[in-house]
Amino acid sequence: MRWTVGNEGQMPNTLQQWRDARVLPRQRGQREREPSGLLRFAFYGRFSTVRHQHLETSHRWQRDCAVGVIDGHGVIVSEYLDVGVSRRRSWFNRPRAAALLAAASSGDAGFDAVVVGEYERAFWGRQAFHIVALLNEHRIGLWLPETLGPVDLADPVHRTVIIEIGARSAREIARDRHRALEAMRVQAQHQGRYLGGRPPYGYRLADAGPHPNPDHARWGRQQQHLEPDPVTAPNVQWIFSQRLAGRSMTGITRALNDRAIPSPSAHDRARNAHRTGTTWNVTTVAAILANPRYTGRQVWNRQPRHYRDDTNPGSTTLQRRRVSRNDWVISDQPAHQGLVSEPDFVAAQTISALPGPVDGNRRCYQLVGVVRCGLCDRRMESHWAHSRPGYRCRHGRISGTSSTGRPTTLYWREDRLLQQIGHALRVAGWGDDGVEVSVADCLRCHHLTVMCERSAVCLRAE
Repeated sequence: MRWTVGNEGQMPNTLQQWRDARVLPRQRGQREREPSGLLRFAFYGRFSTVRHQHLETSHRWQRDCAVGVIDGHGVIVSEYLDVGVSRRRSWFNRPRAAALLAAASSGDAGFDAVVVGEYERAFWGRQAFHIVALLNEHRIGLWLPETLGPVDLADPVHRTVIIEIGARSAREIARDRHRALEAMRVQAQHQGRYLGGRPPYGYRLADAGPHPNPDHARWGRQQQHLEPDPVTAPNVQWIFSQRLAGRSMTGITRALNDRAIPSPSAHDRARNAHRTGTTWNVTTVAAILANPRYTGRQVWNRQPRHYRDDTNPGSTTLQRRRVSRNDWVISDQPAHQGLVSEPDFVAAQTISALPGPVDGNRRCYQLVGVVRCGLCDRRMESHWAHSRPGYRCRHGRISGTSSTGRPTTLYWREDRLLQQIGHALRVAGWGDDGVEVSVADCLRCHHLTVMCERSAVCLRAE
């Protein structure tokens, strides 16, 4: 008898070699031949989570299933493993899957086929049809346990199998997602549970007693909730007090920067490594003022995840979409210590910086869009001052930061500007055609732009 040991890309011990060896009948006068014509396989695996599964265990069973599919046909020469990636993501949006496709299209992939240990680890819905067709364009096949080998899209049986397991995968996602979301809704509304995510600026995480799940509590896990951060909570309270006093968001932002208060990303770099962490900006202040969790209630489902179809067939892209506050889930009882009262929070939401006349009359600006600054070439903005229309240019300065090294703001009253423009039009001969038109209409008719200096204006043809 002679022994032929199958190569699974590992280095088994002697006992494993003896166990896995295939016993072949020995024929007299015939020399033992080495196997030839073996295919080179790239193994693709995926781990949906990092914290809730053992990566090595998941990797081993996926690879073992893949090895069982290709046993006797080839060996695995490379691995592409995606960690913490949903199956609903397009292969082009998965780091390692995208690298596999790039290698397949390079012309020198180093493998002849791709094998996965389970369909649901790699695909969902009809995603597999697109990937198989893409690989076949480069003479690379896909092997699945469900098809007992290579996938042949020309085989109606294979197409039926892929459609069935794809639909099963989609049903599994929909069912699990519905159950999880409904459970989270109940926990947030009736229990006030902290459901994960980064704590809002001004809060930190603290233990709140044993975990409500008996098994987790027996393992020593603690339930967590939000508690005020003694360093940053006063900043949140100050922001709300300033807003309630009538201060604009840009004014609050500028005051925070002038006082050298670290921004949320600068205060906790470990939690905000993806941000620059330089200064406060208006959007940060606006997000704090709009966060209802500062009232002490748990609020969930403000910005749920959605998967939209990508441009590639069978592909989806993850995006977050803000929903109407009517769809928010608010806890029945306060879940943590609030930094602002509920009446004050509601009052802060009613304060608006949108310009609006006190008397309710509509304000009209005749030269909108045709007036530019002669110092920086920016379009001048409409500005109502002293009960009359005007235009100004702040040369790129914003209220969130102090102005340094920029020229002072340029102001022009509209009535004086119309006089200057009318004189310039008459000098240029554009106002002598005998037609009664306004100055603004004449500028737009002749495609003219008004360049404003400190004490004079000139016309520029566009």
